[in-house]
Amino acid sequence: MTALRDIYAMPGIDSHWHVPQAFDAVFDWEFDEGRTTLMHLYQKGKDMQWDAVERIDWTLELDPENPMEMPDQAVTLYGSDIWEKMTKKERIELRRHGQSWQTSQFLQGEQAALLAASKIVQSVPDLDAKFYAATQVMDEARHVEAYRKLMGKFGVAYPMTDPLQGLVNDALRDSRWDVTYLAMQVVIEGLALAAFGTIRDLAQNPLAKMVNAYVMEDEARHVAFGRLSLRDYYPQLTDSERDEREEFLVEACYLMRDRMTSSGDVYEALGLPKKACLEYTENSELVKLYRTLLFQRIVPIVKDIGLWGPRVRKAYEDMGVMHYADIDPQTLSDEDERIAAGIDAGKARENYVRAVAQLAE
Repeated sequence: MTALRDIYAMPGIDSHWHVPQAFDAVFDWEFDEGRTTLMHLYQKGKDMQWDAVERIDWTLELDPENPMEMPDQAVTLYGSDIWEKMTKKERIELRRHGQSWQTSQFLQGEQAALLAASKIVQSVPDLDAKFYAATQVMDEARHVEAYRKLMGKFGVAYPMTDPLQGLVNDALRDSRWDVTYLAMQVVIEGLALAAFGTIRDLAQNPLAKMVNAYVMEDEARHVAFGRLSLRDYYPQLTDSERDEREEFLVEACYLMRDRMTSSGDVYEALGLPKKACLEYTENSELVKLYRTLLFQRIVPIVKDIGLWGPRVRKAYEDMGVMHYADIDPQTLSDEDERIAAGIDAGKARENYVRAVAQLAE
């Protein structure tokens, strides 16, 4: 398999990124039965393990002209003068690079989640949380594997964006285990779920739809893990400690609001006028709508865990995402599982029809 560093659209990408960390590894000598909700989630995490090699049909290919077969309206430059002047070939390259850039961020984010989950296993004080986080480590390794395989079919890749790298750095370096939860399980995983969902629901390419649907099935549990753990922990904090978390959360949300649309690297790689492209995307109504949709998973979780002070509410009002506050996170999670199961059922039907046809021959 071609190394990703050989297909990066940008030159001089470092092969490794080192993040110095300092935190306590905590042993739990009580070995009690743990919280019922978390132990139930741990059992579910064990029951729902899957193999990326076996469950995903890697014989499927991406479309050479529109890899994930997304509508043109999903292209950030759609409707601009720049888009209108593009040739068919130039539009094909913009689709390929744009979708590759987004999938690259998924891949980079999943590796960050892999490291964060392994840190949580060590640093969280309760054994039941360590148990579940251990299943998440395996989940995230599988997600890295799946997105790495998918990236190879694009033929081009991009590095982690500066906003995402900044938040990952904060999540891994902070010695407080709950801040790692807050950054990764709530903000990054929450944003990722919304972005995955856009592809799962809009993409017509079966491979792209499949990969994102199966990853979402796992990620919904990860967000639930963060929600259950932090909901128990945050009522124990002092007002000052809670204020620190809310300030961190607001800064993280503003930082990440641009994460999924910061495609300046794509414009530069394709030789497009970067300044004009970024100016258009910043003012595009489509991009503004997409940025609000990214918070549909985060806002109800934040409300549920109790980080719902005036600073947080004002930030969400300013972002135009307060209407998500009353969404039931469990309903969204159940829907993610239902859609993944539906894809499995569809594959089973196709295999049955194929087998019958072969017998008839």
